[in-house]
This record gives sequence, C-alpha cells and structure tokens, in this order.
Amino acid sequence: MAHQQTGSRKRKATEVEEGAGTSSLPGPSAVMATAEAGQAEGPLLLLKRQRQPVARCSLVHYLKGRALGAEEHRGMAGFEGDLRSFGVVRLPELLKERQLALGPLNKVFASQWLNARQVVCGTKCNTLFVVDVKTDHIMRIPLMRDRVPDLSQGSPSCGIHAVELNPSKTLMATGGENPNSLAVYQLPTLDPVCLGDCQGHRDWIFAIAWMSDSVVVSGSRDGTVALWRVDPDMFNGSIAWHKDAGLPVYAHIRPNDVETIPKTATNPTNRKVRALAYSNKNQELGAVSLDGYFHLWKARGSLSKLLSLRLPYCRENVCLTYCDELSIYAVGSQSHVSFLDVRQGHQNIPPLCSREGGTGVRSLSVHQHIITVGTGHGCLLFYDIRAQKFLEERSTASPDLFPVPSGRKLKLTCGSGWINQDDFLENYVAGIEDFPNALYTHCYNWPEMKLFVGGGPLASGLHGNYAGIWS
Repeated sequence: MAHQQTGSRKRKATEVEEGAGTSSLPGPSAVMATAEAGQAEGPLLLLKRQRQPVARCSLVHYLKGRALGAEEHRGMAGFEGDLRSFGVVRLPELLKERQLALGPLNKVFASQWLNARQVVCGTKCNTLFVVDVKTDHIMRIPLMRDRVPDLSQGSPSCGIHAVELNPSKTLMATGGENPNSLAVYQLPTLDPVCLGDCQGHRDWIFAIAWMSDSVVVSGSRDGTVALWRVDPDMFNGSIAWHKDAGLPVYAHIRPNDVETIPKTATNPTNRKVRALAYSNKNQELGAVSLDGYFHLWKARGSLSKLLSLRLPYCRENVCLTYCDELSIYAVGSQSHVSFLDVRQGHQNIPPLCSREGGTGVRSLSVHQHIITVGTGHGCLLFYDIRAQKFLEERSTASPDLFPVPSGRKLKLTCGSGWINQDDFLENYVAGIEDFPNALYTHCYNWPEMKLFVGGGPLASGLHGNYAGIWS
C-alpha cells in the first residue's frame, strides 16, 4: 500500500512539472507535499502571483516613476491622459498675467508660438514681428513686396490678420506688404520663400489655414478662397542674396485653385471670408463668411464644395475653430459661439452665450474639450463642451478645505495695455475714462503651460495695443 502511494506521488509530481514548463518553480518534492492533500492548484497559483511585481495603481507612484525616467508602468497607461485632461480644466484658474511692452504698435491681430520663448505677431499697422516673452525684445520681420506694384492694392492700414505655421513648423504663412498677397517664410530662420501675388486675391487676406506641410489655403475679403502649393525646390533659391540690392530673393507664385463663395439671397454683396479651419481627420476645410454662412469644401489637391449652412447667429461671425476630439466646428459671433456638427446635419450642442458688454467674440481656440473665448471686452472665458457649461471660479470656506466651484463664471480680465492719448482725447469726450481691449488673438504653448494674448482698442478710431503672457 505504501508502495502504491509512493508511485502516485511520483505521477502527480511528474504531471506538475510538465504543466509548469521551464518556469522556475520549486522542485518536485516541495510540490508533492501539498499535492497529497489535494491542494496542488492553490499553491501553484500563489507561486505564480508571487513572481509578478505588485502593480501600484497610484498617481503618486506614477508621478514618482515618471520623474525618475522609469519605463511605462503596468496599469498606468490611463494616467497620462487623465493628467492632461485635468490640466486643461484647471490651468485657466491658475494663470497670472504679465503685460508685454510693444511700444507704439497698433492692435495685434494674429499670433503664433515659434518656440518656448518667441511669439510671432501681425498688427493692424502692417507690422510683422517676433517678441521674446522673457526679455520683451522685439524683432521686426521685413515684409515681401509684389513683383509688380498694384495701384489698386488695399490700404496697408488693414494690417496682417493671419499668421499660421504648417504642421511640421518648418514654414509660416502670413500677409505681405500688399495685404492682398500671401507670404511664406522658412522656419526657424524666417527667410522669405515665396509670395502669392500672381492671379490671387483682389482684396485683403483675412484668414489662412494649412492643409499639409506644402499646401496652404487663404481666405479673402474679395469673397474667394485660394489654394497654394509651396514647392520644396523654392527653398534653396529663396535664401540666395541679390548682389545689388542686398535683399533676399523669393519666388512669386499663383494659386492652384480659387473658389468663390456662393451668393446668397439674404446678403449677396457681403461674401467676405472672415475665418478658416481645417479638419485633417476628414480632409475638409470650413469657412465663415460675413453674410452669415458656413461653407465646407473637400480639400485634397483642389477644393470641392460640399455644403453651405445658414448660421443661427449672423452678426459679426469673425472667428472659427475645429475640435478634433468631438468633430465639430465652433463659430464666434457678436453674442454667441455656435457649434456645428456637419455629419449630423443639425446643431446637437446648444450655443453658448457670451454677452460681455455687447462687444462679441473676437478669438477662439480649442484644446481637447475646452474652448477659450477672447472677447471684445478685454476678458477670456473658458467653456467645457462636454459639460456644456463655462468653467467656474473656485473658492474655499477656510484654508483647510479643498476649493469647490463657486457658481461664478471664470473670467480672466486683461490689463489696460497702451493707448495713444492724442487719439483718445481727439475722438472721445469726458465721461469715458477707459476702453477695454478687444482680444483679437490668443495662442497656447501647452508644453510650457503658457498663453499669449494680443489685441487693442475695439474702436477703429483709437490707436493702441495689448499683449500679455499668462502663465
């Protein structure tokens, strides 16, 4: 009987070893001692669990590991996304303003971050410049001139309304000395590459959007949208210097395609293109015209018209952005931000009202699900599209309690900037002490958690500027 039990133990031990493969489990004798009691499965699972490191699903451990440069932790994959989402929501209430001195420049209309400390801006006085946000140093960029002077060109006082970088940040598109022309510069050197001044727009360029690293679209006050292709072969010739004039040589190009905004029965003479936004996911270009319509094109090698929609709020639709996360366009008007889901064919997200002194929405941007609204009344508002409500200020009843929403809309009010006092006294009488700045442009530097905001007096008769870094 004892002999039979011993043979049974050996068979069980053999079965356990074969099931374990080549893993480093204890020897047969250790397993046999527990197999006889019918408990072989439990200890084996326990031993396997002991070989695996214990996953610490804690934000504290994740941050500590990330600070030490650790590899990706098991179970920590979602923390990075959660941190980004948390930062997007909480950043606005932590931002503090530092105004930048721009001298006598008039109204900042457009801006983009070039790197962690430089922002390129365009102004109403037709000045293109780079400001160092750490030193406030300003470097002006020479504007490109048309090959043949156009006697009918727009007044330079219209300014530079758009500055956009291509996806790889190797090219920058903006306006030329003639505000009807499209100028492309190479980055980071800011050498001129080409000027779109041949058979292009007949009026001021208001908006620019890149479709790829080499294809850019411009929208004009003449009611047209033009598609331009920047040939990489232009780069070598663009930085050659003219022997006599000592000026950089650049190519003069013409558009590959020009599309006209269709006339409407409501306002056929006001088809001015005011804003553009490109959806890389759908390869579609959206445009807003001042006659109160949104237009959509399929954008590949050329532009193919898809649809035109009457906007719910038609007064002063001057800004447009696209939210990749939710696949919707957001349009800023005099009193509202409207959301358009062109796939659904209807507006399934209610518009948000931003009545700030009746001065309207002047700039829009979106990151993840948060819309930043720059108003004509000198303040920034922040709207959570998912929650369909503005971000709120947080307050605490005592220093020991965690801050909670106060029910008051979070509003960042910008400083006074600079204003030409001669214009102020000439145009306005006593009784009006100050005029808030319209925030015509803003842009985020998310890696550095900074926000650049630019603008100036809303009244056309006032000369002044505002620029600030919020960090």
